[in-house]
Amino acid sequence: MLIYNSKTKQKEKFEPLEKNQVKIYVCGPTVYDDAHLGHARSSIAFDLLRRVLIENKYKVTFVKNYTDIDDKILKKMNESGKSLEEITSYYIKRYEEDMQALNIIPADITPKATNTIENIITFVSHLLENDFAYKLEDGIYFDTSKDSEYLSLSNMNIDDARARIESNLKKRDSKDFALWKFTKKDEISYPAIFGNGRPGWHIECSAMIKKYLAYSDKDYQIDIHGGGADLLFPHHENEAAQSRCESGVNLAKYWMHNGFVQINNEKMSKSLGNSFFLKDALKNYNGEILRYYLLSTHYRANFNFSEVDLKIAKKRLDKLYRLKKKIAVKSGSSANKEFKNKVLEALNDDLNISKALSFIDEMINQTNQILDENPKNKALKKEVFSNIEFITKILGVGLLDESFYFQLGVSEELKQNIQTLIKQRSEAKKQKDFTKADKIREELSKLNISIQDTPNGTIWEVADE
Repeated sequence: MLIYNSKTKQKEKFEPLEKNQVKIYVCGPTVYDDAHLGHARSSIAFDLLRRVLIENKYKVTFVKNYTDIDDKILKKMNESGKSLEEITSYYIKRYEEDMQALNIIPADITPKATNTIENIITFVSHLLENDFAYKLEDGIYFDTSKDSEYLSLSNMNIDDARARIESNLKKRDSKDFALWKFTKKDEISYPAIFGNGRPGWHIECSAMIKKYLAYSDKDYQIDIHGGGADLLFPHHENEAAQSRCESGVNLAKYWMHNGFVQINNEKMSKSLGNSFFLKDALKNYNGEILRYYLLSTHYRANFNFSEVDLKIAKKRLDKLYRLKKKIAVKSGSSANKEFKNKVLEALNDDLNISKALSFIDEMINQTNQILDENPKNKALKKEVFSNIEFITKILGVGLLDESFYFQLGVSEELKQNIQTLIKQRSEAKKQKDFTKADKIREELSKLNISIQDTPNGTIWEVADE
């Protein structure tokens, strides 16, 4: 298996630190607001990675954190009058509901910063004791000059790095960053030997990795550290630096980052007013359709979200469900070995999704051709059923009942109306009132509903646009 290592800027053969064991840490959300498309993109990318590793027979331990103490959360508390726990628990619940809608496998461990305070304090203490950090009036800072490899992960220009770090004229160097922030009166505070306060953003991930994934107190290097490309600097660079100094080992063997999300060719940003909340997209499109669309572009590429492209992606997914409906079997034999190998081989090349999907399209087209010539080929139908089960397992799509899928987007009220019209049409046909039956078909057509008469009765679905 090959993966692209953000640190070396090249594809590398994946070799885990321990045979058949893979430890992954992915940076999760700061829980002060609803999840957006950037969260969805990252979650889907690393969910695919996890699924591929599992298919390759690795035992995966997957950790994704929640930042539940942060300036943005404190601001939300002041604006809303709600407690930290009320705000963060509400948005964690919302986030997990959204991830479930996208068929994301839940993380094995989901630590929160507030549950890791003791570990963070110990971590900061070690850095202070070994002169990698220093104390100012407003907090404890990491001394970047003490890390000879600082900026080796992001390859950030020193001047650019200085410009992007929070300014404080009293710091030894403008690149230095806060490990611990001393709190003002009435702010949430945690007692620490070096001064009451709360953790900085970067320190929490290093402490969580050490707490939940360490082989020992001084060896907590993991296999893969992941997140969005926006986290490469300063977040991941600073994590890497403080961990390297605290432990003497690199935090991760491989660093992986997914590309940015744009909306109609503009970089997604709350300052631009185009931070598309996932909840809004899920109002109009089923989570599996969104997953397929976000999955269909290589994880490292920047993704331009547009409804036009989403609808095109849906038509491609329709073909999988159309085949599922066509084979009309509920059990399989075993998946075609050549098909499985080709798809997995593509995904083993740094998650080459385009190539994998092309093999799936090829399988669908070939199966349709064979079944058009021999509709009763039961052996093929059972094999294809297993092929689709494999697709579902590795890509997380194809889970839905095919009849339900083709009725997506129709309200319960309209479904009842459709059923009533179909019943009336059936009665009209029994009475040989074909004029009325045709009129009802036209009425359904105006509702964008197509019907098909089968030996088991009339079935309906949303018509293709």
